[in-house]
Amino acid sequence: MPLQADLVISFRASSKARSTKQQLIEDARKAEQQYNRILETLTYSGLRAVGRRGDSLGHLLIFVTCPKSNLAGLVKRERHSDFMYGLPTSHLPSEEVNLDAEPLATSERLRLVYSYVTSMPGDGGLGISAVSPEWDLVEDIMLLHDKDYNDAWIKRRVYNRLVTVQLENVRGHFGENLAFYFAFLSTYTQALMFPAAVGVLFFVFGSVYSPIYSVLIVLWAIAFVEYWRAHERILALRFGTRGAFKVEQRRIQYKPGFSWWQRELRVIASLPVILTFAAVLSALLTAIFVLEAFVAQIYQGPGYQVFRFTPTICFVLLVPRLVGVYRAISAKLTTWENHAHSSTHEASLTLKSFVSTGLVAYLGLALSAFVYLPFGDSIMQLLTIWLSTKLNVVINPENPNIAMQEVNTPEGHVNSIAMSGKLDSDRLRNQMFAFTVTNQIINTATEIGMPYVPKILDHIKSRFRKKNQDVGSSASSSSSSTSGGSRRKKVVFEDEKAKGGQEELQFLEQVREELALPEYSVFDDYSEMIMQFGYVAVWSTIWPLAPLMALINNILELKSDTLKIAVHRRRLVPARIDTIGPRLDALTFLTWLGALTNSTLVYLFHPRHSSMSSTMFATNFNTTTFTTTPNATLVSNFADLTPVEKVQKSFFDTDGKFSSAGKELMVSAALIALVASHGFIIVRVLIKHLVGRIVCKGSAEVVDRERRDREVKERFLNGMVATRVSPGGRDLQRMRSTRDLTAEEDPLDSTAQAFWANDEGLEEIQRIAKEA
Repeated sequence: MPLQADLVISFRASSKARSTKQQLIEDARKAEQQYNRILETLTYSGLRAVGRRGDSLGHLLIFVTCPKSNLAGLVKRERHSDFMYGLPTSHLPSEEVNLDAEPLATSERLRLVYSYVTSMPGDGGLGISAVSPEWDLVEDIMLLHDKDYNDAWIKRRVYNRLVTVQLENVRGHFGENLAFYFAFLSTYTQALMFPAAVGVLFFVFGSVYSPIYSVLIVLWAIAFVEYWRAHERILALRFGTRGAFKVEQRRIQYKPGFSWWQRELRVIASLPVILTFAAVLSALLTAIFVLEAFVAQIYQGPGYQVFRFTPTICFVLLVPRLVGVYRAISAKLTTWENHAHSSTHEASLTLKSFVSTGLVAYLGLALSAFVYLPFGDSIMQLLTIWLSTKLNVVINPENPNIAMQEVNTPEGHVNSIAMSGKLDSDRLRNQMFAFTVTNQIINTATEIGMPYVPKILDHIKSRFRKKNQDVGSSASSSSSSTSGGSRRKKVVFEDEKAKGGQEELQFLEQVREELALPEYSVFDDYSEMIMQFGYVAVWSTIWPLAPLMALINNILELKSDTLKIAVHRRRLVPARIDTIGPRLDALTFLTWLGALTNSTLVYLFHPRHSSMSSTMFATNFNTTTFTTTPNATLVSNFADLTPVEKVQKSFFDTDGKFSSAGKELMVSAALIALVASHGFIIVRVLIKHLVGRIVCKGSAEVVDRERRDREVKERFLNGMVATRVSPGGRDLQRMRSTRDLTAEEDPLDSTAQAFWANDEGLEEIQRIAKEA
């Protein structure tokens, strides 16, 4: 049987920074005391713990596992808590736990042990955490991958399945939190097949900004969101996690004695900071938009070839930095709010993050649709005059009128004549192509390919290092001990070979490799899918092929996420959840926004047979000459314009002022949006009612849950008595120390006995003082 551990604690006995001899000795003394205390805490709490050397001098790996007899106590305690708080359960607390007859799923075992080690003592845990001041030498606590399972999972997911997911399999190995993510991704991907097919039909046979397509997309978006709302309730019943927030343990960072109104005041106090950053980000994105859409088109002077790339350079250099600062401040604000549970903490952080990601994703499209296309001619004219005036002063400050004429010639730096009618009517479609095709290709390539780059570099470095390691082992040891914080071990541990053999050596090497991997969180993956849903539901009327591109991307995403989770990231810590949280609210908001945006875009830009009188547009606003043309000629010319050009020409009169037709168009668009908003509310209520009836009423999960609840209540009423539990939630019968367990209670093979009997932690810590 291969060596296994439930979790690994990364323990740093000495500082990474260069230290004096006295500081090293003091660090070693402190580390020895804390190391002994952590081993005693784990051992006397019913867990088995042993230390091994890490990747450098003073770095230790503490392996922790829970014997089966003590694991049964954790299971019994959780069943009692579930029963008390009304969670779905098939067992009474008084029933004995038989893990041989009913084996625990891997994810349940790891979740119970991890929660027991890291939760607060007041919740029945040990309180060992990297963020706890009491354990300041603990760097991290991680779970280990099951390589055999991962290889089989990758083979099934990447090479065989397209969009379906074996949820029970994922849940049993990784936990409900990852199962919910894959359930959402799979359901959303399958739901995209309808708008993808409709989009292809309308792209080939329909017209742009089609009202029928827009109505179908909005109805689809509402139906999908409401279907998922009902489906996640079914999943929670199937997984037995409905109401899991009731038994959620408190965060180790939570400071008790904090009333609800204090937290609400802090949430309100965070709003001005968030709104300020949102305003700054919006201003920056708008400035970049103006540079890219107008100034770069107008300016024709020296350095034009370089200047046209200025907007892209500004976006790449400034926007990610500002978003990074915003996220860091959002994380600190969320911590300052002092949420008691991880679910509410993550919900608050998710909503803050949605503000920045939404602005970056959608503001450019909104500016193009509602500023650039309707008012672009006027803005272009104003910018041309402004730039010409500024250049006049530079070129000929003594006679600006002559300079003005020179600048405005076709050969000048700012050519207003050349700018007439230069607005890009396909700008929105090009932006949608960039967001839904180019960006998704880059993201997928980055997600799949980038994790291999550091591994390749490490492999090259290790081969180069091997060639230069012809020096004697004594010199290598001396070199590694005098290199301060970067005292990397440059030799293979020969004593590891002697004590544990090749199997232990391979196991430790695998653990050190996993420790170097970044942590995995579903946070960013959910965010990516929510933003993509917005492109489809809100903006795909611009380019109906967007749903098809999203479908193709998500099929690849299902496979790339499998590789990422199994190979390129640490193992996700299982958690019991019953919903995707505030992301469902974000989806609902995007469906409402989609109803408003689709109706407005269709009203403004759909090529319809207009019944407007020809006199409404009898005055043709020419951005260069400000002249009028006869009405008959104008009406004929106006009929030949594209829908976008008609909107552009209708907003202003010959004096450059807002025309009555433009005002009427604005008012009509606002009324259309208002009607769409109210229509959305009515349609959503109807669809929600129908979907709830179809999906939930009489479903197998609901019937099975009701049957099990009745059986448990019948057994309870027949005389079963619940086990007494202490106020802190821990069993009155304390978990037995692993030192007191007999071989029958905790059977181990010879390899495992040798591994857990040999501790290297104290020896490694004492080496620090000796080396000093």
